Amino acid sequence: QLQLVESGGGLVQPGGSLRLSCVASGFTLDYYAIGWFRQAPGKEREGVSCISGSGGSANYADSVKGRFTISRDNARNTVWLQMNSLKPEDTAVYYCAARFVGYSDYVGFIDFGSWGQGTQVTVSS
Repeated sequence: QLQLVESGGGLVQPGGSLRLSCVASGFTLDYYAIGWFRQAPGKEREGVSCISGSGGSANYADSVKGRFTISRDNARNTVWLQMNSLKPEDTAVYYCAARFVGYSDYVGFIDFGSWGQGTQVTVSS
């Protein structure tokens, strides 16, 4: 049983910051790329950021580049998404997801098979 649990969401004012956490269990984390996705009401799910299995590479959506930072510590089975300079349009449910990649440096947003339950992020004044 592969399991991912997100936490850290909440209500924040525009310009503020949040750090989301994703804790994994049931698999060897270093063989999996971890992605952060979000879905706002009435919109399609979109990829936000992805980090390679080793943590050596990362990718960001243009809408969050320069504001968000993804990181991981495989020894702690944890991936973080640091979100700074938050905007109202960042409001969404944020999900982490895992894709088996072996030893590759995959940092895309396709074919993630294991998903967390999501954590709500609301940016409002």
